Amino acid sequence: MSVSTDLKINDEITVPYWELVETFTRASGPGGQNVNKVSTAVQLRWNVEASSLPPAIKARFRRLWKNRITKEGDVLVEASEHRSQARNRDAARERLTGMIRKATHKRKRRIPTRPGRGAIERRIKAKKERAQTKALRGKVERDE
Repeated sequence: MSVSTDLKINDEITVPYWELVETFTRASGPGGQNVNKVSTAVQLRWNVEASSLPPAIKARFRRLWKNRITKEGDVLVEASEHRSQARNRDAARERLTGMIRKATHKRKRRIPTRPGRGAIERRIKAKKERAQTKALRGKVERDE
């Protein structure tokens, strides 16, 4: 992926490159002298509200990732695990793509079911047997 390419989510959905804002900072961790000189960490910012996603997917995205969205409606994705800026950029874009993909999947609606007649009868029979067992635990009366 390069800087000015759109983010392809699936066959129908693409996020245009101009909706993404990338900033680069110095990363911590491995890299030796490189860490002190080169800004390799990437912070990818994308505004959910102003995006070109369909409203249903926007709503699902907001529900799924509400803790990651700022007050302004931006999602921040940070990547600093690689030593090169290009690999961190790709990692951040991949993470955002995965987040949006997850929001495209519509949850299957649960259809409430009722237990069958046989299941109800078995449950009642088991309850009666249990009640009988407990009833027999009482004190025994002696005839004298």
